Amino acid sequence: MNKFMKLTSLMIIFFSIISANAYGQRVYEFSVKDEIGPGAWYITKSAYTKARAADAQYLLMELNTFGGAVNFADSIRTLLLNTDMKTIVYINNNAASAGALISLATDHIFMHSGASLGAATVVDGSGEVLPEKYQSYMRGLMRATAEAKGRNARMAEAFVDPSISVPSLKEDGKLLTLTASESVKAGLADAEVKSTEQIYEKLGITNPEITVHQTTLVDRIIGFLINPLVSGFLIMGIIGGIYMELQTPGLGFAGVLAVICGGLFFAPLYLQGLADHWEILIFVIGVILMALEVFVIPGFGVAGILGIILMLCGLAFSMVANDFLDFQLSKPGLLMDAFLVVVGAMVLSIILIVIFGKNVLRSPAFRKLVLADEQLAEGGYTSSVPKLNLINQIGVAKTVLRPSGKIEIEGNWYEAVAMDGFIDLGEKVCVIKHENYTLFVRKYIEPTAIA
Repeated sequence: MNKFMKLTSLMIIFFSIISANAYGQRVYEFSVKDEIGPGAWYITKSAYTKARAADAQYLLMELNTFGGAVNFADSIRTLLLNTDMKTIVYINNNAASAGALISLATDHIFMHSGASLGAATVVDGSGEVLPEKYQSYMRGLMRATAEAKGRNARMAEAFVDPSISVPSLKEDGKLLTLTASESVKAGLADAEVKSTEQIYEKLGITNPEITVHQTTLVDRIIGFLINPLVSGFLIMGIIGGIYMELQTPGLGFAGVLAVICGGLFFAPLYLQGLADHWEILIFVIGVILMALEVFVIPGFGVAGILGIILMLCGLAFSMVANDFLDFQLSKPGLLMDAFLVVVGAMVLSIILIVIFGKNVLRSPAFRKLVLADEQLAEGGYTSSVPKLNLINQIGVAKTVLRPSGKIEIEGNWYEAVAMDGFIDLGEKVCVIKHENYTLFVRKYIEPTAIA
């Protein structure tokens, strides 16, 4: 009787395992069909999070890419290597360069008929091959990834290094790129298939519970905003808005533009886990120091320089994954690239403002955003005392005018704009004209006595 009970228990356990492995397996599917960049990383991380929440056993990525940024490809690779879910990539139709690295990080590679895999040399934005240190780093990534999944490390390295000989698959001196059938024969891919249904059949998964990742409008907006090109334009808007705001008294359109661009720049990076509270804080402190330098502290010294440095660091650090200055760099020079993007955007925004700033302020489109009409006394307006009697009056600069600031005439303070561009604290000024309740002044030159 005891033997019968033990046999029955073993059979129940055996069939339970078979049933668990064959039926009701939860699969989470998502697609990456674009350049490997911040958008692809955001989709992958979002899909992974939702797959974990759904307690999925399998994570399937349908991949079709010609490559992209190494740092984002490495982030995806690391996520796939570290998960306890079974990972599958369905290459339909290309997995070149960064796509090859991602594919090698999965547990199972399936390729659509006519698909290709390989060619992973590191190049710059113009397609030029980067120096050896970048190629060496990429070879190491490919080798380590293949070894982690029990694949041929030398063959993976041949995707990057044309000097590696693989006689049956490529000519010497050429990069390795494999077709679907060649990948299967070489042992890199599991099988050549025509659909995800065939993948599940090959893996012995019957009646899988499939959840397909849905990309929301918010996901698409975030993916668009974290594009490096868009981030560059947002930085230009931030710097340009702050620069123009510091040149004019009061809070105006330029200040609102800077705030909007700052929100659009930091918000998606914060949601991605790149921008942290302290990075946003040092940027804000930098802006405050710049404002103090312009409106409060005479001259240009420590506060202004420190403000510029903090603004640069806040923007650049937000673009690179780090744990309070412990940078998780996935390729050499990544932090320097972030600083180059920020500095380039800053310089370009200032150049554009200097060249086109006055024309923009005078354009019909901009004038619609500001109050252009004068509220004259003849029209019944008395909310402001006319300053026409101040023209040709002599005053003293009570703050540095760069070009805006404050002056004092006969004990009264007024907002003023220097027509010479810069007037230092304490210098005498002469009122030249008055527009929209703002005085325009020049440095006062004492008349020379004639002998």
